[in-house]
Amino acid sequence: MAERQPQQVVVHPSQVKGQPGGLTATQILAVVTLLPVGGTLLALAGLTLAGSVIGLLVTTPLFIIFSPVLVPATIVVGLAVTAFLASGMFGLTGLSSLSWVLSCIRQKAPQQLEQAKRRMHEAAATAQHRG
Repeated sequence: MAERQPQQVVVHPSQVKGQPGGLTATQILAVVTLLPVGGTLLALAGLTLAGSVIGLLVTTPLFIIFSPVLVPATIVVGLAVTAFLASGMFGLTGLSSLSWVLSCIRQKAPQQLEQAKRRMHEAAATAQHRG
């Protein structure tokens, strides 16, 4: 015959303390504390939404009336900002290019100076030898 396995009984912590299926004091305190906070935040969210809708209702006709002025103004401001940023980038590119050229010249200058000195000495030596 098959042996019977003992059954595991799962006991909720609140049942151990003698409170069958009830809420603990911490759970009640959490609900009592968070309910007003949550309600207040929900009310503020509703007021913000209502204010946004009212502001949109007021400004939409203004945007429609002034759109012949606002759209070109927005385009001009966008192009001006783009041009300003582009000029800054061109300036940085120019400065970095000059810096790179100077560093190349500084690295090659001592070698070229030595070659020039050597050629001058050779030219002086050949001039003395001929003369």
